[in-house]
Amino acid sequence: MQTRLRIVIVTIVTIAVGGAVLTTVQAWQTARTQTAAAAARYRAPRAADGHADLNGIWQAMNAANWDIQDHAARQGPVVALGASFSIPGGAGVVEGNEIPYQPWAAEKKKENAANWLTLDPEIKCYLPGVPRATYLPYPFQIVQSRNRILMAYEFASASRIVHMTDVGEAPIDSWMGWSRGRWEGDTLVVDATGFNDQTWFDRAGNFHSEALHVVERYTRTGPDHLSYEATIEDPKVFTRPWKMSMTLYRRAEKNAQLFEYKCVEFVEELMYGHLRKK
Repeated sequence: MQTRLRIVIVTIVTIAVGGAVLTTVQAWQTARTQTAAAAARYRAPRAADGHADLNGIWQAMNAANWDIQDHAARQGPVVALGASFSIPGGAGVVEGNEIPYQPWAAEKKKENAANWLTLDPEIKCYLPGVPRATYLPYPFQIVQSRNRILMAYEFASASRIVHMTDVGEAPIDSWMGWSRGRWEGDTLVVDATGFNDQTWFDRAGNFHSEALHVVERYTRTGPDHLSYEATIEDPKVFTRPWKMSMTLYRRAEKNAQLFEYKCVEFVEELMYGHLRKK
């Protein structure tokens, strides 16, 4: 009798828990659908040039600078720093969670990851490049005009100009590349080329060559949200183009501003200390 009673109780509890989980999943799916529908209906306010107003200070709220792919939390490379410099887990921003490296490049990525503290350009305060500048854990500002759009980043005081008129090809390869923009409806499309091979995508060692070609898409989906997509192409490193996407959030506090993070002086000892006369 007691065994039968236990079976009945377990069955009832299982049904109740299963029903609660199903209800929660359905509610989450409904909310996600409603959010997507609201974003599709949203019409951004107009800037002075008549296009969608992207002006403001924005910031990514994810762990992509650690690793653009799915990753679990793990111990950091400096034991003495303990949890303060451990690596937080995070959902990836790469569609399909796969980066289509050529075989040699997949091995190079592993080598980069194993030697992160000596090879990552961020450690040396180099300009972060595109698209990494967008999802560093610091804000950046968009200042929009008819013929040019300024994107100013807090880290290393990096910046770039998106040229909205025909300015030809990049005059020289550089860390931040050469950005040319156009509007597709309310979406700002930025075609960026002219990169050198001195930047990474993240701290996990994901990298590219000087043949990098990035096409970015910025779309206002709400008063305080931007949809950001970046399609990556580099025939020297990858077997096909691939894409990352994320949401950028407006810094809405009344004193929101960019601060100077001129980090060069912080790495002088690291990079040049060995040259000091004994």
